[in-house]
Amino acid sequence: MRPLRLVGDQGYTGRRIRNYFRRRGIRLTIPKLSNEPRRAPFNREIYRQRNVVERAINRLKQFRRIATRYEKLVANYTTMITIASILLWL
Repeated sequence: MRPLRLVGDQGYTGRRIRNYFRRRGIRLTIPKLSNEPRRAPFNREIYRQRNVVERAINRLKQFRRIATRYEKLVANYTTMITIASILLWL
């Protein structure tokens, strides 16, 4: 499975990375560097939604077992993420 869109920060703005994803048909939302010409339009609203995902990941990392990857089995790690998400939601 391939994602429909990649949203990244300015560290992923290189030509090599952009070409890699374009060849695979993945749309990009990456802000340009100040010294870089912009060819494609930039969607600010999609880029701002990236913040929601980053905040959720940072809140999950408050749980030591998740941040340090204490659980080595995928099933156990997924269970710990589910439990942490429930605790945050409550």
